[in-house]
Amino acid sequence: MHAWEAIDQSLNYIDAHISEELNTKQLAEQVYLSPFYFQRLFKRLVRKSVQEYIKLRRLAIAVDLLKNTDWKIIEIANHLGVSDHSNFTRMFKETYHLTPEEYREKRPRMNLIRQPYLALSYLLVDEKVPLIVNGIVLEIEKRQLTEERYVGIEGMVSVDQQLPIGQQTGIDQPGELWQRFYQEKPLLKGIVDEAVEAGISFATSHSQTHFGYFVGGKELDRTVVPPTSRVIKRVPSGYYLVCKIEAETKEMLVTNALNEAYRYLFDVWLPKHEIKVEAFSVERYQETASIPTMELCLKIEN
Repeated sequence: MHAWEAIDQSLNYIDAHISEELNTKQLAEQVYLSPFYFQRLFKRLVRKSVQEYIKLRRLAIAVDLLKNTDWKIIEIANHLGVSDHSNFTRMFKETYHLTPEEYREKRPRMNLIRQPYLALSYLLVDEKVPLIVNGIVLEIEKRQLTEERYVGIEGMVSVDQQLPIGQQTGIDQPGELWQRFYQEKPLLKGIVDEAVEAGISFATSHSQTHFGYFVGGKELDRTVVPPTSRVIKRVPSGYYLVCKIEAETKEMLVTNALNEAYRYLFDVWLPKHEIKVEAFSVERYQETASIPTMELCLKIEN
């Protein structure tokens, strides 16, 4: 068994027994590692300590239960092995900056710590060769794209609260922009393609602590003037690294799969292929696809 496979096995065990008492010694013994080595390996691969990861996974499940069930908050706390209501509320607020009651009332989009796919860090594929891991499919190629224009809304996103992708907690600021766009999308009927949407990340010249994020639909006709409160965002023509992503569900596509694709591209694929990209990426969704699919397009430096 490779070292990463031992930690992957532990991650599966944690999720399967998340309601039970879990400790480092017990987890280390199951994969035949010393607690000292297990903790070092876990922190290196997961980028969280064992107990911090367990806490964050429990709180992520708590968010799902608050959203999708009518369980009382103390029932959720007990289910996740926290017997004291006040301790559960304190942990929740320290992590997400709002109480469980506030979350249930407002239902903002959240960044949640999900089980990482460690195998992705040890697999390298060539262009146009599908990579299949834990229910997601990635396929990468360089492609020349023609200019596209999108109509929608944009905002500023805190780097510290969103990056590294898949490792932060709190309100999902790009996700909140998506929710707002869907509320306002009926006003763009006849102006944008109903089936093609994009989330665009871009650097801003006046800020090192924030990046811009745009959400919109593909423009149908340039002669039609959109409402003045809407932004027109141009995706310039050029060479892009395009990562096609497929997942079993739309929810999995925009959370686990997208996070893992970003991490795989920047931590593994781009460094190995010595390709540099600009601070400009496009998450392009095609709603007519038979299975949940998106293309993550990174503009290659000239």
